[in-house]
Amino acid sequence: MRYLTHPILTVHQHAFLKLLTYRVFIVLAYQMMAVTVGWHIYEITHDTLSLGLIGLVEVVPYFATALFAGHAVDHHCSRRFFGMLAAFLLGLGAVALSAISAGWLGENITNTTLWIYIAFAFTGVARAFISPSYNALFALILPREQFARAAGIGSSVFQIGLVIGPALGGILVGFAGKTVAYTFAIALCVVAMVAIWSIKLSEPEPEASTEVLKSIAEGLRFVFNHQIIFGALALDMFAVLFGGAVALLPAFIQDIYKLGPEGLGILRAAPAFGAIFTGLWLARHPINLHAGRWLLASVAGFGVSIIGFGLCTSIWLAGLMLLISGIFDGVSVVMRQTIMQLATPDAMRGRVSAINGIFIGSSNELGAFESGFTAKLMGLVPSVIFGGLMTLGVVGVTAKLAPKLRNLELHQLH
Repeated sequence: MRYLTHPILTVHQHAFLKLLTYRVFIVLAYQMMAVTVGWHIYEITHDTLSLGLIGLVEVVPYFATALFAGHAVDHHCSRRFFGMLAAFLLGLGAVALSAISAGWLGENITNTTLWIYIAFAFTGVARAFISPSYNALFALILPREQFARAAGIGSSVFQIGLVIGPALGGILVGFAGKTVAYTFAIALCVVAMVAIWSIKLSEPEPEASTEVLKSIAEGLRFVFNHQIIFGALALDMFAVLFGGAVALLPAFIQDIYKLGPEGLGILRAAPAFGAIFTGLWLARHPINLHAGRWLLASVAGFGVSIIGFGLCTSIWLAGLMLLISGIFDGVSVVMRQTIMQLATPDAMRGRVSAINGIFIGSSNELGAFESGFTAKLMGLVPSVIFGGLMTLGVVGVTAKLAPKLRNLELHQLH
């Protein structure tokens, strides 16, 4: 692959490649688990609200843990240790889900569903440590002038995991069963642990420890007082919250398109295909001019494509609209990551990354709950269209209330 020969990877080649390996394998594991759990729950309950609750049971432990995880990465132990901890916890959740799928836990539908929710809650705790440890190591490995291009490469690797994970999960569920899919996720977590443990670099001493709540409050004040960071986070948070149509894909596949788990894997992978293209393009052609306007326009395009998806009656058109949504989402992700890396002081990367995770990561799961809840109230298709319209509204409000973000040029952050 051409981008692997770029000078970014020749400076700290081994460390950066291992960090990328960690990221892609842990994303693969999570995505395989997510698509399998979604199919598992809907297969048992045939209820859109039960699908939405998957997001809620993940976001509660994530929200409760994330700020403390950011503090821990900044103040305690090695960044690599917390990356390994995240992979271990994710693997532990996959072990529990394998046991449930094999029939060792859960005597009836209610008990089985409850055990699935409990097991999947481990992923919320695991995800709280992934982003802070990854971003802290990213900043240690690479010089600042290469952050923009590296963010594009990192986004592409992330999106590769988003493509392969759901597709592989759907294929394994369809041809080998849920237990095999969960077991494969365990193996991926082990590979991720080995990759991050093998990174060789000199980590600076953690910042002198302070009171946990004082440290967290310092990070929160920094984010909320920085209009550009706060505006970018709020924009993505509400866009993802209302544009969470992916959570309803098991219902679309089974009730509208009348297909099996292989179709679910294809549609789950479609947005990531678009984001991979965007990430690779931006790695070679980073956006430096009119960054704020690009960010706003990409989120608006995402909202329009979600509306288009809701109106589709063909799985191929639906896949195309989700592909386009991934292209727009890929631009917004790379721009937000670049802004975060450039605007954040080194000593606060763990905490700011954790807050970023709460804004963006939790909105994915809350978006899943919102989608399930509105689908229960409005119906499947109207709820998706409603979410797309709300996303467009969020773009308009952000453009009005955050002029510094709207007029942002990246050179202002160097």
